[in-house]
Amino acid sequence: MATQMIIVNGGSSSGKSGIVRCLQAVLPDPWLAFGCDSFVEAMPARMQASDEGIEIAADGGVSVGAEFRALEAAWTEGIVAMARAGARIIVDDVFLGGVSSQERWQQALGELDVLWVGVRCDSGVAAGREIARGDRAQGMAALQADAVHKGVTYDLEVDTTHSESLACAQTIAARVR
Repeated sequence: MATQMIIVNGGSSSGKSGIVRCLQAVLPDPWLAFGCDSFVEAMPARMQASDEGIEIAADGGVSVGAEFRALEAAWTEGIVAMARAGARIIVDDVFLGGVSSQERWQQALGELDVLWVGVRCDSGVAAGREIARGDRAQGMAALQADAVHKGVTYDLEVDTTHSESLACAQTIAARVR
């Protein structure tokens, strides 16, 4: 069976988005890309700093509420529906709940053929990227670097500490059927 989805998980500033853009360039067929950042940006502004939505603390900690989870479940089902309809999908995600985040995806995915990819990056390197980006709370990268991988099972892992996005994308593309 052909790979229908690629789910890329890693902490903030680990290099996921760059890898996803490179994957779209190197894979022979067209792949749609969706990310947790665009999901958060699509939420009403009032939910982007709310107990029921998503809150980002000054130290980079992230907490989410019940309304966030409800919308996230609908978003996940929508992404999966596109894959079931024949679109090939890459998801750029941050498993804040580690294994429980992966389990939510697995429940929605059913029998779809998915390539699970972990993107690792040394927390110090990710923290430097975070500062250079300027659009993240300082400390988020360090808090997420290992936590997002706890208990998660991957088909493949790449490390962007010393590897460029294109090289990582080529490694992933070689595993796509």
